[in-house]
Amino acid sequence: MHTIDHPLLRHLVLNATGVPIYVQLRDQVLHAIGAGVMGSGDRMPTMRELAVALKVDLNTVRRAYDELERRGVITLQRGRGSFVATPPPLDAAAQDRRTDHLAKRTLALAAAEGVEAEALALRILALASDIFSASTSTQQEGLS
Repeated sequence: MHTIDHPLLRHLVLNATGVPIYVQLRDQVLHAIGAGVMGSGDRMPTMRELAVALKVDLNTVRRAYDELERRGVITLQRGRGSFVATPPPLDAAAQDRRTDHLAKRTLALAAAEGVEAEALALRILALASDIFSASTSTQQEGLS
């Protein structure tokens, strides 16, 4: 049997932390997409490829993919595979609602893990600044 080489696989690490494996997979795929490892339209590994590579049950991977599809992060195309979805364009009000919802979920998760809201906000600003700086320098290099 051959192994697959997919950029996503290099970013997935399962831990025996008590967190269900499908949740770990879902969250790590979300993180990889957010970090730019994969972008809109990129092909995901098949569920079977991922199950074999990570040595987990196929139904576990299916559950993670189903949740990602329900959230609109990936699209499952029968006979073609799974792909990173293109987020739909949102009007300003819808964008504000989505941002508020995400912020509230993030704050609730932080509180549950004992992280102070102010510390989280400062860290998010620092990370966003790093991402913006990297993006700007890449664009400027392209202009040179």
